[in-house]
Amino acid sequence: MFQHSHQKYVDVAFGAQDLRYGELISCTFTRCSFVNGSLDEIASSNCRFIDCDFRGASLNGSIHKESAFENCSFSEANLFVSKFDQCKMTGSDFSGSNMDGITIVQGDWSYTNLRHARLAKQNLRGVKFYEADLSGANLEKADLRDCDLTMVQLAKAKLQGTDVRGAKMESVDFKSLVVTGMRMDREQAVLLALAHGAKVG
Repeated sequence: MFQHSHQKYVDVAFGAQDLRYGELISCTFTRCSFVNGSLDEIASSNCRFIDCDFRGASLNGSIHKESAFENCSFSEANLFVSKFDQCKMTGSDFSGSNMDGITIVQGDWSYTNLRHARLAKQNLRGVKFYEADLSGANLEKADLRDCDLTMVQLAKAKLQGTDVRGAKMESVDFKSLVVTGMRMDREQAVLLALAHGAKVG
């Protein structure tokens, strides 16, 4: 168990270090590598990770509160039962990562790569997914109410039972969606109708 607070790290390789059960408070990491690292049950609060590499890292049970992960790579990382509370994840890549049991509390996930992510039954209410790539993602029975889904890619996403009422869905390609069983509000139904050539009003 260790604790780092108000530290700055640039171009440091942490991959070989055992960082499990540690606590990071108001630290900044720029272009640092955590490739294949052990970060199980680590806790971060008010930290910034900029252009950091978490490929293949184990972050099982980790908890992050009001931290920022900007343009980071989490490809093939293990995020099993991790929690991101009010975090800024803009531009980060989660391709091939294990997100089973993840908890996402609001926050900004704009421009993230979440292709084929398994997020079924997740409570994602109020999360900002502006221009994120969720194509092929499993969002069955997920709660996406009040999310910002502007320009989100949802082609081939599984949306059976997904609740998107109150979500912003401007510039979403409704023609690419299978909307069977999806719960939407009137405004979204109008966008869907317009996308399929209907004249509304």
